Parts: sequence; C-alpha cells; structure tokens
Amino acid sequence: MSDQISAGVTVHNLWPTQLTRTNLPGAEHANMVLKKLIVDQDAVQEDVTGQYLSQNLMALEHPAIKWLATCIDRAVLDYSRISNIDYSFEWHVQAWPNINVKGDYHNLHNHPHSWLSGTYYVNVPDQSAVKMHRTDLNPAEISFFDPRPQANMNAVKGDGQCDPEFRTLPKNGDLLLWPSFLHHLVHPNLVDDPRISISFNVIFKNPTSHF
Repeated sequence: MSDQISAGVTVHNLWPTQLTRTNLPGAEHANMVLKKLIVDQDAVQEDVTGQYLSQNLMALEHPAIKWLATCIDRAVLDYSRISNIDYSFEWHVQAWPNINVKGDYHNLHNHPHSWLSGTYYVNVPDQSAVKMHRTDLNPAEISFFDPRPQANMNAVKGDGQCDPEFRTLPKNGDLLLWPSFLHHLVHPNLVDDPRISISFNVIFKNPTSHF
C-alpha cells in the first residue's frame, strides 16, 4: 500500500482535545522550595490534598508560588494561541497541593466550572525498582480518556483517533494543561517517596462574555 495521500484530499481534524506539556526552566531549584512548602503545609493542615475546594495555593505570598503563577499564566496564553483564540480575556487560577504517599491514587474525575485544568509536578519518585505482580499497573502515571465515549467502538489498531486512553509518566518540572471537561485519573504511587504535585483550575473572570 502506498504511503502517499491522494491528490485533492482535504483533512479536517474534527473536535481535537488539546493537551500541552512544558518542562519549566528553573524547576530544579523551585521544586526544592515548593516541596518543603507543601510538606510543611501538610504537617499543619489536615488532609491538605482533599481540601482542594477550600484553598488556593496561588494566594500565598511566596516567591516560588509567584514564579509558578507566572509560568501558569504563560502556559495559558500559549494554549489559547494554539487554540486560535484571537481575543483577550482575563482569568484567575485556583490551585491546591497533592501529596500521594505509598498506595495513594486519584480516581477518575474531571474539573467542573472551569475552562482549563492542569498539574505541575514537584516530585515524581522513581518507580523502576518496584516489583509488580501485575502487568496492568502504571505507577505514578496519569491517564486521560477520550471524551467521546462511543469513539472506541470503531477502533482499529494504529488509528490514534480512536485510542480511548492517553497515559504518560510526568517528570519533575513538567506542567500539563488540558480542557477541564477531560476525565483523567492518577495511578498509585508504589514507593515510599511521596509523589508531590500542584493541581489548578483556570477560571474566566467574566465567563458570560466568552460564550
């Protein structure tokens, strides 16, 4: 079979779901500071990970948080330009820390009432030494799922349009950004070193003016 596309063929990539990934410059130093900040906060606040609705890490007057806020704003602008959004808009970021100790994971979920969601990775521990008794374990990875539940009914091998799951293992310093409607889950951390990240939502300040 020829690998050339026939002349005259027009391709429309319908309803794409965009996810961006950036490894932030300066992350190595910032993560040392952020890790201590989050661990100290966890020591004085009960269930710091579960209280995501009642807190906003971005409100802290701390140099490392201000650095991260600037990086998130830059990522949002990049995302909007890739999406061909050609008008200006204002947003705010609501963020919370996640600490996954050994055995912790996050169930399948999405993030209602926001435009974009994302995660910044402070400490993703090496899982390579884990002795796994099952082949379907993907320790410390994050999975995203096709928002079209019927799409995989026609799946054929090699057709990326129908792959129901995108799974990746983030690195320290990675910032992922995706539309908030996208369902995702975090696989268990299987080592003693905690998996530490900062999740956030990007919310329009005047949402009705953008619809």
